[in-house]
Amino acid sequence: MSTVLFWLVLTALMTALFWVPYILNRIAVRGLFGAMGNPSPKDKPQSPWAQRAQWAHANAAENLAVFAPLALAAHVAGVGNNPVIGGAAMVYFFARLLHFVIYTAGIPGLRTLTFAVGWAATMAIGLALVGVI
Repeated sequence: MSTVLFWLVLTALMTALFWVPYILNRIAVRGLFGAMGNPSPKDKPQSPWAQRAQWAHANAAENLAVFAPLALAAHVAGVGNNPVIGGAAMVYFFARLLHFVIYTAGIPGLRTLTFAVGWAATMAIGLALVGVI
C-alpha cells in the first residue's frame, strides 16, 4: 500500500467515526427512540458542542470529496510514495482530526487555521500531480 493510500484509508475511517459523539449527545438529550426518529422542529436541541461536531463532520465529508480523488490519482499514477504527496496526505489527516476537535470545542481562530492546513495539503497533492511542485 502506498503512503498516500494508507493516509487516505485512515482519513476515511476517521471521517466515518465523526458522527459518534454527536449521536451519543442526541441519545442523551432525546432518548434512544427520539434519536432514531425523524427530525422535527419540536425536537429538543442538542448541546452546542454536538451541533458543532455535526457541522465539523459535514465539513470533513465535503473536504474528503476533494482529497480522496487526488490521493487515489497519486496512487494510481505510481507516485503515492513521493515524499511531498505522502507527507501532504499525513498532514491532511492530522489537520482534519484537529479541525474536528477544535471545531467541536468552539475555538474559531484555530478552527480556521486547521482547515487552511488541510486545504493546503490537498492543494500540495494536486499541484504535485500536475508537476507544479
